[in-house]
Amino acid sequence: MSESLDVLALAAHPDDVELCAGGTMCLLAKQGYKTGVVDFTRGELGTRGKPEQRAKEAERAGEIMGLSARENLDFPDGDIRNSKENQCALIQRIRRYRPHIVLINAPDDRHPDHADAARLSTDALFYSGLPKIETTEANGAPQEPWRPHHVLHYMQSIEFTPTFVVDVSEVWERRIQALQAFQSQFHNPDYESDEPETFVSNRGFLDWVAARARVYGYRIGAAFGEPFLYRHGPVGVTDLVKMLGRERTFR
Repeated sequence: MSESLDVLALAAHPDDVELCAGGTMCLLAKQGYKTGVVDFTRGELGTRGKPEQRAKEAERAGEIMGLSARENLDFPDGDIRNSKENQCALIQRIRRYRPHIVLINAPDDRHPDHADAARLSTDALFYSGLPKIETTEANGAPQEPWRPHHVLHYMQSIEFTPTFVVDVSEVWERRIQALQAFQSQFHNPDYESDEPETFVSNRGFLDWVAARARVYGYRIGAAFGEPFLYRHGPVGVTDLVKMLGRERTFR
């Protein structure tokens, strides 16, 4: 049985987490929390790169982010179905890692896979807490039910009003290194290929990534920020002063 994680990120494709929540994952690992990623597909429909190459890139990115675990469920790219079979595969991972917090794809996005992955994630996260749904580990050992305490959507190409913005300024360079581990997907002058340019592979896209992080960072008085949408509000608070301990630079 794998060791429990504090935070688990779920993603339709390898690089979704690095692109949208990479700074948060780097920061959590630096703070001593155990983190992991479960990718749903190998990104085999991507215009650039091959699945085997992206798997190596994901492994390297995981090392940079300090992940304790990373898995790929090998669901078909472009066809992430909210089926009982797929739910069961995801429930097994949720029960294996027993995370306190789960980060998932955006509820709506330019890429249809992202919204599909979000729906699959939310359903599996609920069903994972039902005792009458039985699952086992690879060795046949029965799994205990588990439902995480908090679920957050990370922002992708379509913006939403965030519930939280995480200050990722101190790990920004590492976050960019993790993203650029995916040489086949994002702008990298050392990547030699005759593959066509895509929405995310041109230099301007990386400039946009940094610009948006600066916008959300500025709103909380930080250099760079990553926005998240809390799925199940309201947030319960017992110590309001501690909860709001961070001073606002601008009031």
